[in-house]
Amino acid sequence: MGRVERREMLVKDEYDSSWDLVKSKKGNLPKSEEAWNKKYQEWMKRDWMKWLRENLSFPVAVKRVDDEDDAYFTDVAKYELFRLGHKMEMLSLEKEIPRYGIIVKVREKGQIGSVPLNDLKVTSKKDSNYWPVNEYVSWDANH
Repeated sequence: MGRVERREMLVKDEYDSSWDLVKSKKGNLPKSEEAWNKKYQEWMKRDWMKWLRENLSFPVAVKRVDDEDDAYFTDVAKYELFRLGHKMEMLSLEKEIPRYGIIVKVREKGQIGSVPLNDLKVTSKKDSNYWPVNEYVSWDANH
């Protein structure tokens, strides 16, 4: 199945998000623990770079939702590109670094930079890129 056909399939078919976490009185828990366990086992076997290349369509509108510690305790992130709270376009996958995971190339205000994919969130849940990025971020946070 080609990349375009796969993209259309993800858009046309209803994505099964029963593995996804939802807020509850007990914390963020999966809608279905069985679906979570099945999805997690799938993730453990996945070649993430290959799978993301097959399942993402670039560019992708994203927002940085996680950052280095200084972003939470100072206002430096407000003034620097590619930092916490900033919206940008994800242009491509670059490489995988053990400590940071997959690094992606992004563009903000005409400038090009690199950020960890696990710090990003696709801005629209209707975007066909939303679930592939969410799967990677969820796996990365839980392995």
